[in-house]
Amino acid sequence: MSGRIMSGSISQRIMSGSISRRSWSMEGVFSRRHSRTVDEDEEALKWAAIEKLPTYERLRTSIIKSIIENEHQQTEIVHREVDVRKLDVNDRQNFISNVFKVAEEDNEKFLKKYRKRIDRVGIQLPKVEVRFEHLTVEANCYIGSRALPTLANAAKNSVEWVLGMLGISFAKRTKLKILKDASGIKNHQGPPSSGKTTLLLALAGKLDSNLKTTGEITYNGYKLNEFVPRKTSAYISQNDVHVGVMTVKETLDFSARCQGVGTRYDLQTELASREKQAGIYPEAELDLFMKATAVNGMESNLITDYTLKILGLDICKDTIVGDEMLRGISGGQKKRVTTGEMIVGPTKTLFMDEISTGLDSSTTYQIVKCLQQIVHLTDATVLMSLLQPAPETFDLFDDIILLSEGQIVYQGPRECVLNFFESCGFRCPERKGTADFLQEVTSRKDQKQYWADRSMPYRYVSVAEFVEKFKRFHVGMQLKTELSTPFDKSLSHRAALVFTKYSVPRMQLLKACWDKEWLLIKRNAFVYVSKAVQLIIVAFIASTVFLRTKMHTRNEDDGGLYISALTFSVIHNMFNGYAELSLMISRLPVFYKHRDLLFHPAWTFTLPTFLLMVPISIIESIVWVVIAYFTIGFASEAGRFFKHLALVFLTQQMAAGIFRLIAGLCRTMIIANTGGAFALLLFSCLEVSSYLKASDNVTRLGVAVLENFDIFTDDDWYWIGAVALVGFTIVSNPIHHCSHVLKPKQAIISEETINETESGHQEDSTAEPRQRRPESKKDSISRSLSSSDGKNTREMEVVRMSSQSNPSERNGAGVNSVAVKRGMILPFTPLAMSFDSVNYYVDMPSEMKDQGVAEDRLQLLREVTGSFRPGILTALMGVSGAGKTTLMDVLAGRKTGGYIEGDIRISGFPKKQETFARISGYCEQTDIHSPQVTVKESLIYSAFLRLPREVSKEEKMSFVDEVMELVELDNLKDAIVGLPGATGLSTEQRKRAAAIVMRTVRNTVDTGRTVVCTIHQPSIDIFEAFDELLLMKRGGQVIYLGPLGRNSHKIIEYFEAIPGVPKIKEKYNPATWMLEVSSIAAEIQLGVDFAEHYKSSSLYERNKALVKELSTPPPGASDLYFASIYSQSTWGQFKSCLWKQWWTYWRSPDYNLVRFFFTLITALIVGTIFWKVGSKRESSNDLTVIIGAMYSSVFFIGVNNCSTVQPIITIERSVFYREKAAGMYSALPYALAQ
Repeated sequence: MSGRIMSGSISQRIMSGSISRRSWSMEGVFSRRHSRTVDEDEEALKWAAIEKLPTYERLRTSIIKSIIENEHQQTEIVHREVDVRKLDVNDRQNFISNVFKVAEEDNEKFLKKYRKRIDRVGIQLPKVEVRFEHLTVEANCYIGSRALPTLANAAKNSVEWVLGMLGISFAKRTKLKILKDASGIKNHQGPPSSGKTTLLLALAGKLDSNLKTTGEITYNGYKLNEFVPRKTSAYISQNDVHVGVMTVKETLDFSARCQGVGTRYDLQTELASREKQAGIYPEAELDLFMKATAVNGMESNLITDYTLKILGLDICKDTIVGDEMLRGISGGQKKRVTTGEMIVGPTKTLFMDEISTGLDSSTTYQIVKCLQQIVHLTDATVLMSLLQPAPETFDLFDDIILLSEGQIVYQGPRECVLNFFESCGFRCPERKGTADFLQEVTSRKDQKQYWADRSMPYRYVSVAEFVEKFKRFHVGMQLKTELSTPFDKSLSHRAALVFTKYSVPRMQLLKACWDKEWLLIKRNAFVYVSKAVQLIIVAFIASTVFLRTKMHTRNEDDGGLYISALTFSVIHNMFNGYAELSLMISRLPVFYKHRDLLFHPAWTFTLPTFLLMVPISIIESIVWVVIAYFTIGFASEAGRFFKHLALVFLTQQMAAGIFRLIAGLCRTMIIANTGGAFALLLFSCLEVSSYLKASDNVTRLGVAVLENFDIFTDDDWYWIGAVALVGFTIVSNPIHHCSHVLKPKQAIISEETINETESGHQEDSTAEPRQRRPESKKDSISRSLSSSDGKNTREMEVVRMSSQSNPSERNGAGVNSVAVKRGMILPFTPLAMSFDSVNYYVDMPSEMKDQGVAEDRLQLLREVTGSFRPGILTALMGVSGAGKTTLMDVLAGRKTGGYIEGDIRISGFPKKQETFARISGYCEQTDIHSPQVTVKESLIYSAFLRLPREVSKEEKMSFVDEVMELVELDNLKDAIVGLPGATGLSTEQRKRAAAIVMRTVRNTVDTGRTVVCTIHQPSIDIFEAFDELLLMKRGGQVIYLGPLGRNSHKIIEYFEAIPGVPKIKEKYNPATWMLEVSSIAAEIQLGVDFAEHYKSSSLYERNKALVKELSTPPPGASDLYFASIYSQSTWGQFKSCLWKQWWTYWRSPDYNLVRFFFTLITALIVGTIFWKVGSKRESSNDLTVIIGAMYSSVFFIGVNNCSTVQPIITIERSVFYREKAAGMYSALPYALAQ
């Protein structure tokens, strides 16, 4: 199966003859400035010299062309031999910029030359055909409230697990079929929760072992246990997991080093041999590319620059990726980095899960177009799932697999899919994308509108009936025939499958991990510098507390002070490595991903982490001992000084290993089981070292002190303790990398969903479907931009809201429906926002300064002028990285850094963030929610903090119920939100399907509110649901701001009036066409700056006049004013925050159980060591022991509580920042509640 690409996915099928050899012509691509004959002669001489080199050198030597100016100020081409292993940054950049000027066009031309070179010498590229037959995947899950992670449920789960180990099972779990008897050779598309991700994971050999799987999956006839599927194929997750402090290029470089070059070197060897025999000289650019990408172990490979170019990441390659606490690249760019991580490798079988989320349709089209070219011209196998792809992107696929409710409804050529559904009685409307039609035609809620024969009564066609009809459809019958013929293993190319676990030698993987770890240490230098500063300060404090002038050696009481000084030294140096805990926890998700992708073995991650900390630990130990040892007055002998230094160093190493181990084990009982034992041993060996010094006394005073504290006095205990420290250090690090276990995902299934699914399979397909309620039983309370009525109060009134089921109905494209009265809302004065000449700057990143950029500031927004008005729905669009989110952040007042210039007004008055936060709502691109509350509880919490205090509790609850129904979250109301990509809701459930969201947004706008939405890949009907468009290009410049018009005719007329812009094709998506004709490539081709063209247009003048008008307050209007900053009183904020924190606390069993078990074990250890010491109170030493027992208990339990609460607070911290910026509460009631 090679060279076939399918909708929502790409797959393979043999396509001999499907690519015209005429299209391989490359004339004009690599133009020559001077005489062609002279150039060819010079190049031929170079090739002749290369041919004489030994084979090893010949495979690493090529010709690079450089354009230089001669002494006559004329440009000329210079050919020079280069070792492809020594290409510098400029060479790689010049090569990419010369060969791939326009990514999707030049990439196709280049790959055609690549394929022509391969075919010319008769080399056959390896192909992979992936088959799955009768594949069924089942999961046992809890439903409803039983699935919530409460302490009661955690206790029940523990009991059930113990009984299950004994063979006793009474757990009531529901069996859920995710995939049902799926068979095929191709790819797929389907609505959310249809089973796409499960199918991709199954084909990639990455399904959870807890899932019950039946059926067979083969690659070229080989079963999954006969080769290494995770190296033969790669699964690209829909979750973006990266190291935030690494740049885009560094991330891809590391991926390329770990994946190696695969069969590229073998291909190049065979190719060079056959071309030499045939007397063929390859073209220089192609030869350079193939040789440079076939070299293993390079820190930065040309394949990285190529991948950055075709994914459009070259503009941000030196920008850090970023995370929730560190500003980096945009969400769409992160999605492309996730894709690029796998493309840079040699794997040619890719399973890509919703790689377009967050990307604009133009960028998605470019990426999928490049992938299509790779598939068709290199015989790759790519299976891609996309959620609602644009029509032009959909048309790039060869085959479609449509999944619904875990069953394959259709699988076959894209051209036949509409014919199949027409045979079932359903037709795709004129201005409806095929992909959107396929998403909805199997849905009970949306199917009716596509019923074709209006003369016949509509009846619901179930998924099971579609499946049966497809089996009788000619495409289904052909598929059955193909599956009945098994793949002949003897035909499989020997390089098609991978049979070794790792593609690169272990030492090269260790070197790659070492370099990455060293880079992270430099990027996190502030952590280690702050640790060193803290160590110096504490050492000076300890020295002054235990100053040697007050440290005598007269009696045993004086010895107690030395004991205290040593105890403090041990404890502080132990917990000096505490920073390793949070650093390691933050890196575990990336480690899990790389480990599962078989990038490198776990030990290559652990060893550099350990070894690179050794020099830092040595420096810290020397600093501590030099400052504290002699100042306190310890034994002034060189031998004892260095022994003390060695023990402090070993203490730090052991502690760092233990903290990494704790991080790997999620902070469980290891602290007690190992920490208590080694702490006591440390105590013994350190005391023995300093107290066994001879004195004039017959009985040495040090020995007497040690005996008084029941500490061993034999000199051998020093070496026993040192060996024990080394042992703990050695053991904890291997256990650390072996202990990493991914947390299982929490299945979120409601009882209603289970019942609906079961009834959907059991009901008669001829029966009438259950009708969805057209309206809610309860009224809706909605809130958006509103203003004071002059009395600073809020009242209630009933208004009419639109309830159209399809946004396109506003333009007459949908089925007529009757608007019904819905909801209660708060009365408000419609407000407009205007902004004039808005600029936004940030400090120039150091990486860009290193590249030679002289400016101190980087401008992200440039002279942005416009307005958002009441009752008008505005779409904010632009390619990824154009500054859409930046503009929204600036207007919403969410930018806490950088430099903002310009005038922003609300209904003519200058914007004041304190009041604006009260009357605005900002839905951010990143999903930031409290993970331990349910969906409904999240809405209740927001409603009680954001709605005015005059609104009653009953009205607020009614509002919550209405919103739940509006966004169709009824079935998920009791589901835990969870963490993105880890637990709780899926990506689709967090961001409801676009059509559902647009219905809600349209209803909100129709009430007279001011709404602006950032959209990336709108379908035709969703795009035309907007009234106006603000279009931006890279650099933060506006290139269009105005109305869309009916069927988008106004924006089409605007761009078609620009000379050279091609006319829009019939049935083409205007949103995609608009982004394509205004792209950077189009600007270069047309020689037009669309931003300058817009500024010289009458539309810009009209917008300037409108902004000027809106910047003047209406007569009699007054500025927004509130008596209080927040809608709720401090007491009300405290109650709401406490309510959420209450649920978070009792739904965190890991947090509570770890603390409980640690406290229990600590009590047992301390109670055992200090058995009945409280009954001995005859001397001061007895009291010291009692105080020591109390100190140990308080200290260890306190430290553990601090360590376990930090991850909880870290997660909630991002939520706190978002909610506080939204004006929901102040910091004080939140802190008190927490």
